[in-house]
Amino acid sequence: MEQGPVKKVVLAYSGGLDTSVIVTWLRNVYNCEVICFTADLGQEDELDGLEEKAIKTGASKLYVRDLREEFLRDFVFPTLQAGAVYERVYLLGTSFARPLIAKHLVEIAEAEGADAIAHGCTGKGNDQVRFELTAMALNPKLRVIAPWREWDIRSREDAIAYAQEFNIPITSTLKSIYSRDRNIFHISHEGGPLEDPWNEPPEDMYQLSNSPQSAPDETEEITLSFEKGIPVALNGEALDPVTLFERLNKYGAKHGIGRVDMVENRLVGMKSHGVYETPGGTIVRAAHQALESLCLDKAVMHYKDFVAVKYAELVYNGQWYTRLREALDAFMQETQQTVTGDVRLKLYKGNIILAGRRSPYSLYREDYASFGHMDIYDQTDAEGFIHMLGLPMKVDALLSIDGTGKSRYRQPDYTRFKRD
Repeated sequence: MEQGPVKKVVLAYSGGLDTSVIVTWLRNVYNCEVICFTADLGQEDELDGLEEKAIKTGASKLYVRDLREEFLRDFVFPTLQAGAVYERVYLLGTSFARPLIAKHLVEIAEAEGADAIAHGCTGKGNDQVRFELTAMALNPKLRVIAPWREWDIRSREDAIAYAQEFNIPITSTLKSIYSRDRNIFHISHEGGPLEDPWNEPPEDMYQLSNSPQSAPDETEEITLSFEKGIPVALNGEALDPVTLFERLNKYGAKHGIGRVDMVENRLVGMKSHGVYETPGGTIVRAAHQALESLCLDKAVMHYKDFVAVKYAELVYNGQWYTRLREALDAFMQETQQTVTGDVRLKLYKGNIILAGRRSPYSLYREDYASFGHMDIYDQTDAEGFIHMLGLPMKVDALLSIDGTGKSRYRQPDYTRFKRD
């Protein structure tokens, strides 16, 4: 599609170094009006003074929307219900925030009559994909401007120099060595000493949680209650999603829970080393898994675990607004209809210790599982089951014995291990 002049652009704005520079750069390069949008996802003090900063930088106005509940309700909870975890440990805290931010970015652009949106994602990261795929799904007629793929700025030092040249008010200095993303679900850390995965993350890097070593020496017990796979109450008190997560974050942070150090495979093809703190989300995941162990039958649980990997991949890749994710969600929601009940957990020095779980829909029955005499399960039935299950192995062994005199598992080929 032919790219004409840009009259008005809506920028995803954090108030950090990059987006502060981008406001001025957009005005200088495109000679356009710049409107800023900030999503309040629970980054707390990072929101202080944003409007004044945006206006001073050259923006005509700033939108700030409190999206914390929508974030938890429509993005975090479905992903937790799905059991979606990227590459074994990443709970996707940044990944599912981007489609939500981009959704509102598009809405504001439409309301303002803007012809473009812009973001501050680099050309080697995942977030550029997440923003732009969402824009394609919701309004492909909007132009997307990605300054990091256009300008000559190549480093933090270059960005600071640009800010100084054009008198852009910033607080960043060359001493700010980490790149971070924070919301009510987690905080991520990249850069600085983390660029070498052999380095242990410095303790002063962490923002949300105590170290397990400095966490309290006593366990603390909590009870988390679920309705259809969604956490709804803590210690018997019904809570809205935001309040619930704020309290769970405090519990997890206090006890050093939710720290993850991983080298992940980025969508764009390279590996990156990052550290995540997800205190409340880690607690919810552990409790949810424990409750599912009671409420899901074997076939559903095993298949759910299988497709959860694909669900996580879609979220990580920014493919939230796709028919496949919606289809998987329909399956996941069906599996959660009986995931209701309470889970008792003990928190201790980075550990989540399961203390108990109960559900009115529990499939576990002591009278069915015991070794005593029962009318429902006749232990002699197991003989026929074993014969049927083992029939292929039995036939294979009989054929080997007829040919060689022994089962092939009784005569290993030692020549495979022979040394010259």
